[in-house]
Amino acid sequence: MSADGDRDWERELVRELAREALQERRRTRRWNVFFRLLLFSYVIVVSWLLWQGGDWEGEWAGEHTAVVAIRGLIADGAGANARDVIAGLRDAFEDDGTRGVILRINSPGGSAVQSALVHDEILRLREEHPDVPVVAVVTDAAASGAYYIAVAAEKIYANRASIVGSIGVRLDSFGLVGTLNKLGMERRLFTAGRHKGFLDPFLPLEPEEVAHVKDLLKDVHRQFIEAVKKGRGDRLTDDPALFSGLFWTGREALELGLIDGFADEATVAREVIGVERTREFTHRRDWWERLGERLGTALADRLEERLFPGRLR
Repeated sequence: MSADGDRDWERELVRELAREALQERRRTRRWNVFFRLLLFSYVIVVSWLLWQGGDWEGEWAGEHTAVVAIRGLIADGAGANARDVIAGLRDAFEDDGTRGVILRINSPGGSAVQSALVHDEILRLREEHPDVPVVAVVTDAAASGAYYIAVAAEKIYANRASIVGSIGVRLDSFGLVGTLNKLGMERRLFTAGRHKGFLDPFLPLEPEEVAHVKDLLKDVHRQFIEAVKKGRGDRLTDDPALFSGLFWTGREALELGLIDGFADEATVAREVIGVERTREFTHRRDWWERLGERLGTALADRLEERLFPGRLR
């Protein structure tokens, strides 16, 4: 065999080995992609099932007592916000297997607006579904805005040691008048409108503005009191401290007519609603929803900066 023939044979062998190696890499890459997709799908499915509270039976769960939790601070953007709580309530009422709804409450209160939105929606759903009872069950606390929500239920149960009440309204502020002068600093505030600097912590209080704030708080307090009286009716005692903003233990709350008795969630489901089996309907935003909301908010802020650079706040 000639030298040229040897070189041709060697080149062909090298090409064949290179082709085989390339094909093997492609096969390996395809299998890697396949297994990664399979693993990703598995994680998504398991996460979704866990996110649903382990409810593997889904819509075939049969008769149940629906549970919607109101936990923590009630505020827009917080865990207990009106949008999510209302979404859970609507899902619970619209489910064919729901025979009653428990509001599992453990909250110190929060926004009057968010609380009123949930309260009003419960009343609307009760009217739309008269055969589905709504019962509030208090664990550690149902104070202020949380109690505002609770009175929309037909009955309220708690533990003897639960904290209940705080039927009042507050506005937090602070004063730093003269602080900047002591630090050798000068505050410069420009406004259009006599009261635009209303309640500025670096300015002295104006009697007219203080009176205005107190009127606002009294109006919201009146709305709160009206909701409690409408929800509790003649079960309330005629105690002058009832709407003072004080709160009580569950034992004292029962004496005042703020609750109907002592019971936990399981007891209420079994003995009050009559269906022992419970199903969780508390709305939890998945990560897609949270990501979309954050991106949407960021985009909206960016557009607003572009379109309205001198916008008023």
